[in-house]
Amino acid sequence: MRENGRVTSATRQPEPPASPKPSAALEQGGTPILPPRLIATDLDGTLLRDDKSVSERTVAALAAAEEAGIEVFFVTGRPARWMDVVSEHVHGHGLAICGNGAAVVDLHGGPGAHRFVKVRELARDNALDAVRLVREAAPGTVFAIEQTYGFYQEPEYPKLHMETPDGLAPAEKLLAPDAPGADEPVLKILAFHHELDPDAFLTAARIAVGDRATVTRSSPSALLEISGPGVSKASTLALCCAERGISPEEVVAFGDMPNDVDMLTWAGTSYAMGNAHPDVIAAASGRTVANNDDGVAVVIERIIAERQ
Repeated sequence: MRENGRVTSATRQPEPPASPKPSAALEQGGTPILPPRLIATDLDGTLLRDDKSVSERTVAALAAAEEAGIEVFFVTGRPARWMDVVSEHVHGHGLAICGNGAAVVDLHGGPGAHRFVKVRELARDNALDAVRLVREAAPGTVFAIEQTYGFYQEPEYPKLHMETPDGLAPAEKLLAPDAPGADEPVLKILAFHHELDPDAFLTAARIAVGDRATVTRSSPSALLEISGPGVSKASTLALCCAERGISPEEVVAFGDMPNDVDMLTWAGTSYAMGNAHPDVIAAASGRTVANNDDGVAVVIERIIAERQ
């Protein structure tokens, strides 16, 4: 989940992986890695243009991939209720990974009628620990709570997202056993700081929280996303692929921000967008053009052409 904003300058041409990752799929004689069976793509800053649209070229590329028997998974920090922008493009399986891996959602019902297939919640005790530790490490941090259906925030939390919260209170009260929505799983906590550098805030929070939760970010501002221990785009994608008998070597992944790094490292082939954060460029095995230049579609078109 991120706001609009460019991070780095764009490259003009997609770059294939400089050196293939070691792969169990390699056969004797140096046969190339297995053809892709699944494409995993982030949304904001990756598949979507900065105006949050899906270009006609990208729509056509997604359809061509599905027609060629390649599943497409949207893997995003967005909550399920923000998935209407791509709900028409989920094709056969209808699934998307939301909340940085905290939920697998069936979007077939359309906006407002999605169904949670898998939930990997952040336990409230871990959430309370994370709130306390981040406050100590970065005084002035304000929080919001993302649940399966509800969204709650502290009064000082800025209106970063165009929606009205379901409740306002200090995070400690929002996470209490008797809080409104206490019977609903917490998917992640959002932590915002008005003054800190985003990467410095991320590093400080990761050190403070340790293994009590997973801390990442997808916004160009100092906005962190805190999920359950071990919960990430990569770990939930790995679960979905294992259910389908798909190996990492058969996955092509795309991303642009630190919350994509684990996924890009896990996938057999991965591409950083031309507008990607430096950490993403370092993690990916290849690079494509920017989101506004349809970088995902450029690579998918090449994959389809090579299969013909």
